Amino acid sequence: MANEYVESRQKLKLLAQIGLLMGPFLSMVDSNIVNVALPDIAKALNSNLTDAQWVVSAYMLSMAAGLAISPYLAKRFGTLNVYRVCLLGFALGSTLCALSTSIVVLTIARSIQGVLGAPLIPLAMSMMFGRETKTENKNISPIIGMTLFLAPGLGPTIGGVFLHYFSWPSVFWINVPIGLLGFLSIFSVPKFPEDESNASVRFDPLGLILLSGGLTLAVFGTSRGPIDGWASIQSWPYWTGGAVLLMLYALWASTTKNPAVDLRLMRSSYTALAMALCALTSVVMFSIIVIIPLFMENVQGKTPLITGLTMFPQAILMGMGTVIGGKFSKRYGVKTSVIVGLTFLTIGSVLLLLIQQDTPSWNVAFLLLFRGLGLGLVIQQLLTAILQGLDIRENTDANTLFNISERIGGATGVALVVTYLQTRLQHRLDIAKNAGDNLSAMKPATVSGFHDTFLLLAILSFVGLLVAIVFLRRDMKMAIEQSVSKSFPTK
Repeated sequence: MANEYVESRQKLKLLAQIGLLMGPFLSMVDSNIVNVALPDIAKALNSNLTDAQWVVSAYMLSMAAGLAISPYLAKRFGTLNVYRVCLLGFALGSTLCALSTSIVVLTIARSIQGVLGAPLIPLAMSMMFGRETKTENKNISPIIGMTLFLAPGLGPTIGGVFLHYFSWPSVFWINVPIGLLGFLSIFSVPKFPEDESNASVRFDPLGLILLSGGLTLAVFGTSRGPIDGWASIQSWPYWTGGAVLLMLYALWASTTKNPAVDLRLMRSSYTALAMALCALTSVVMFSIIVIIPLFMENVQGKTPLITGLTMFPQAILMGMGTVIGGKFSKRYGVKTSVIVGLTFLTIGSVLLLLIQQDTPSWNVAFLLLFRGLGLGLVIQQLLTAILQGLDIRENTDANTLFNISERIGGATGVALVVTYLQTRLQHRLDIAKNAGDNLSAMKPATVSGFHDTFLLLAILSFVGLLVAIVFLRRDMKMAIEQSVSKSFPTK
C-alpha cells in the first residue's frame, strides 16, 4: 500500500485535475456572480434590494463558518471524502437556489451553498499541492493559479451574459452540470494516507465556536459598515465582537494541543509576511471587481453584460500571469516575481485615473490588463512558496489560513475601501454644490470620487511593493521551510 501511495503520488491525471478544480471554481465564481443578478432577483421574488442583499450576505457568513471547520473535517473523515460530499452538496444547494420561490428560501439555500462551498478551496488546494509539490511534475501549480484567478474575475462576466440571455435562476443552474462533472471526475483521484478517516482526531468545540463565531461576526459587521456606518448599532457590535472572539481564539489555539485551525504556522515571520502580502493584494484585486462595475453602470450607464465583458480580459491575463509567474519565479526567485507583479499592480492602479465618464469600454478593459498581469505574478507565487516549504500534513491548515486571509481579509478590506469611496464621493459632491455648480458638474465630481479611490488602491499596491523589496528573501520556499522548522517540529 505504501508503494502504491508513492507511485500514484507522482502524477494526477487530467480527469482528476478537473475534479479538483471544479470545486474551487464554483465556490469562487458564486462569491460575486449573484451581485449582478440582485435587482432581477428582488423584482422576480417581490422583494426589495435591502432584503435581497441577504442572498449575498448569507453566502459570505456561512462560508466563514465553513472555513473554520474544514481542517477538522479533513483530518477526521479524510480530505477526499469531505471534498466529494461538499461538491455534491454544493450542486444540490445550487438546485435549491434556482428553484426558490421566495427571498427567504433563496437565502437559506445560499447558506447551504456557502457552508458546503467553503471547504472546497482549501481541500482541493491541499490535495493538489500535497500530491505534487514534492515531485517533479510542473503542471499543477499553473492550473491551480488559472482557476484561482479566473474564477473571481469571471463571476461578473458570466452573470452578465446569463442575465442578458436567460433569467436569474440560470446563474445557479450553471453550477449543477459543472458540479456533477466534478463529482464524477473525483473518482479518478487516487487515495493517499492523508485521505483516510482518522477517528482519533480530537474535536475542538470551543475553538470552533470562537473561530467560526469570530469570522462570521467580523464578516457581517464589516459588510454592514459601508451601508449603516461603522459606528452604527447595526455594525460596530458585530465587527468588534468578531475581533474579540478571534483574539480569544488565537490565545486558545496557542495553549491547546489540537486546535480547530493550527496557528503555529503564523509564528514563522516569512509565512506571516507572505500571508499578509496575499491579503493586501486580495484587497486591491477584489476592490476593483466591485468598484469598476459600480463606475461603469452608475456613471457611464453601461449594462451588466458590457461591464462583465469589459472585466473579462483582466481575468484572462490574471490566469496567464500565474503561468508566466511560475516560470519567472523558478528562474529569478519568488521575491523578484512578487516585486515585478506589485510594480505592474501599482502602475495599473495609477492608470485607472485615466478613466473618465466617456471612456470607451475597450479602453477600460485595456487599462485593467496591467493589473491582471501583476496579480497573477504575486499571490500564486507566494502561496506556492508557503506550501512547498511545509510538510504535507500541514497543508490543510495552511490552505485554510490562506483562504481566511485572502477571502475574509479581502472582504473586510473591500468593505473599508467601499466606505472610503462613499466618503470621497460625498466630499466631492459637497464641494461641487458649495461652489454653486449645476447638475452637469455632478458627474465630474462623482468621477473624481472614484479617482480618489483608485489612487488609494495604487498607494496600497505601492506599500506592498516596498514591503516586498525590504523584507522578502529571494528563495522564499527555503526561508519559510527553515523558519517553520524553528517554530515547531514536524508532526
